Parts: sequence; structure tokens; C-alpha cells
Amino acid sequence: MNSTPEAKFYVLCHVCHKPNPEGTEFCHHCWGAVIPRDSPLLSSQEVEHFLSRLKRRKIIKVVAISLVSLIILVSIIYSSLYYFTDIVNPPQEITSTSLPGEWAMFRHDLANSGATGLNIILPQGKLKWTFATGNLIRSSPAVAGDTVYIGSRDNKLYALDAASGDEQWEYQTDSWVEASPSIANGVVYFGSNDGKLYALDAERGNKLWDFKTSYPIMSSPAVANGIVYFGSDDYYLYALNAATGSKLWAFGTEGVVKSSPVIDGGIVYFGSGGQYSYALNALSGRLRLHFKTFYSVYSAPVVSDGIVYFTTTNGYLFAVDRNARSWPLEHGIRPYWTQVWLMRVPLVPPPPLQSGFLWRLTLGKLATSSPVLIGNTFYIGSDNKLLAIDLQRRKQNWQFETKGVITSSPAVVGNVVYIASEDGWLYALNAATGEKLWGFFIGGKLTSSPTVANGIIYIGAPDGKLYAIE
Repeated sequence: MNSTPEAKFYVLCHVCHKPNPEGTEFCHHCWGAVIPRDSPLLSSQEVEHFLSRLKRRKIIKVVAISLVSLIILVSIIYSSLYYFTDIVNPPQEITSTSLPGEWAMFRHDLANSGATGLNIILPQGKLKWTFATGNLIRSSPAVAGDTVYIGSRDNKLYALDAASGDEQWEYQTDSWVEASPSIANGVVYFGSNDGKLYALDAERGNKLWDFKTSYPIMSSPAVANGIVYFGSDDYYLYALNAATGSKLWAFGTEGVVKSSPVIDGGIVYFGSGGQYSYALNALSGRLRLHFKTFYSVYSAPVVSDGIVYFTTTNGYLFAVDRNARSWPLEHGIRPYWTQVWLMRVPLVPPPPLQSGFLWRLTLGKLATSSPVLIGNTFYIGSDNKLLAIDLQRRKQNWQFETKGVITSSPAVVGNVVYIASEDGWLYALNAATGEKLWGFFIGGKLTSSPTVANGIIYIGAPDGKLYAIE
């Protein structure tokens, strides 16, 4: 106002909103902007009130822009830390295992160890009982308490007395039950080829809830911290509330998810038919590692001492850093980076190794069996052989050859390895030497994995029977 000549009335410039004396044709403040002749006249008090409001608006605008900018900056910093570092750690408490003497989920526990450790009673290859279902069995049994649970291609899940084989109850689904069940907190969780994951009361077999996906469920569920994790042939890995069956999150992949997930230290590990293996935050489903294998991963991974081990269908064993993260657009940028480097463009370095990659071994031509890791020894079926590999030396200790392909996964109890083959035999081998201790002939192409609990081996067979061998 000090720069404005004293006048009784003023007109405001429509561009800079500053006052000019009555009758002014060109604004004195903004390089001659034209002031319309019909502009309203304002008194000194009205001008002062208008400028005061204008000033407040500018202050509010500056504060608002500053706050929004600060929120955006904090969001960017937090997102960067959340997505690309472990400053915000995954929930370490999300883990679980079978109780002593039980085998309550596929591969025994959430680390997929496939081992029960030392056991006073070791099976000796003598038939205890059989139970006949209405069709062949590819599902692997689970044992919890005094009950063994098994699925069959007759569309049913059975609960049997573990000691006698007597049926306790059965539950009918709309298609084959090939995935292995998991038992946690008195509830049986299992998938069916009808695309549903079921939750049943473990004691009575009553349905508590089911969750529908678009395609068959071949992946065996893992339960941890009140959450059920499982894959589906619809290319998704799901996380559900274990009590209600409500979906917490779903993660889309490039292929069918037949691999049974492993949860270790708040991270979910699994493979897919789309030539990738994955590591996700167990609570949010946020992607951590997107590891390209170039071949399908149908087996369940094993996690030990900060390393994730998994096999591909073409017979490779990969070792990957448990805590590794993929860098943004890694698999999109790498091919172009590699091409430019091969063209020997100046100052272009060779592309780095894929995130998480530690090493790789060739096992054979085929590997769909899920591995077992005991100490430094890795037991895995490949082609028609069971291999024992020393991970420190990355060399084979021994191999045991069968007359059929091994797609069943091994089980280890004490110093004995139990493995089934498509030659129809169940074998017991010395874990240190691979020497055959005994064999039990069942017949057919055995693909069910043996489960060992309280000195008894349980295994499903193509003849539709569940065998209990002591």
C-alpha cells in the first residue's frame, strides 16, 4: 500500500491483484496489464481486507505444498527402505514345525526338512496294516496325534487310526485329492483338484470353511502364525486367515504353483512352473526375490543357514541367498545389458550375477523330488537315482540306483533314508553309505512320499491302498 498513491477509491489488477488508483488504465505493478473500465471500485479498508485474505491464502498454500512435499518425500524414503532393504524386517516369528513323533505336514515341517531326527524305533520293513480307498493315491500322508490323514483320487480325504488303520471319518470333495494335508491347532487343511482349499475339524471331519480358486490345488498347504499358505494351478500363491478362510493376499506368478511353500523367518519361499522361484514377505505378500531358473520348479525348497536350496525339472540344484532381493526391473534390463556388453560397447561392464545366486550343481536330467538336508548332506531323487551330496564340497557322496524314476521325496530318520521309486519298491538305505538295508515291494509307480512317525512308515500306492510298514 505504501507504493500506491493516496486515493479515495482503488481498482484491483485482475492479473497481480494489486491496487491502483481509481481511473488507472494500465497496472502500475505488473508491466502494464490492462484494467477494464468496468472494474469494481474498492475503498481503502476493502483493499486492505482483500490483501490480508490474499496473504493468508498464500501462506496456507505454501504450508500445504510444503506438507504434501514432506509426505511424498517421507513416503519415497520409507518405500525405498521397505522394498529394497531389511530395515523394516519381515516378521521373524512366523515359523512352525511338527510336534515330536508327528509328521503333520508335507516334508514334516515348514523348513521341508523331511526328517524326524533320532528315533528309538526304526521301521524294519514289515507290513502292519493296509487301508483301501476307491482309487490310486498320490497324496503323501500326514500324522498328528494318533491319526493319519491321506487323500485319494476317489475324491476323498480320510482320517485313520494310526495304530490299526481303522477309518475314523472321510470327507468327500468334487475331484481328486492329490495334495498332502497339513494339521495345525486341531484343523486339517488340504487342497483338491476341484480348486478348493478345505479346512476340516481334525477330530470329526466337519467342514469349517473352504476357499475357491480357479484351478486345481496340487500344492500342499503350510500353516504358520494363523495363516495358511498354498499355491494353485491358477498361477497364484495364496495366504488365508486360518480361522476363517478369508483371503489376506494373493501373489501372481508366471506359471502354475505346484511347489509347496516354505516359511522361514517371516519369508515365504516357493517355485512355479513359469521358470522362477520366489521369496515373499509372509505378512504382506510383497515380492523380495524373483529368481529366474529357466526351467519349472515343482519341488518344495529347503532353507538352512541362510541359504535356500531348490531343484528344477531339468535336474539342477540351486543355492540362493536367503535374504537376497531382486533389484528393480532386473529381468527386464539384464538381456539388454548383456547384449550391449557382448557388443563391447566402451565403459559398459559385464552384467552382475543374478540377485541371490550362490552356486548351481547338475544332478541329472530330471528332478521333481523335494530334497532333504541333514547337516551338510543333501538327499534328493533325480532320474532313477537317490543322490547324497556333500554341500561343503559340492560333490556326490553316493548314489543308489533303482529301476524306476524317483519322483517321491525321501524321508530321513536317524541314520536311515527311506525312499520310494516308480519301480514299485520302498527302500531303506544307510544314510552315510547308501547301502540298501531292506526293501518292501508294493507295486505300481510309487509317487507318494513316505511319512515316518512313531516307528511306522506310511505311504500311499497306485493300488489305492495306504500302507503302514513297521
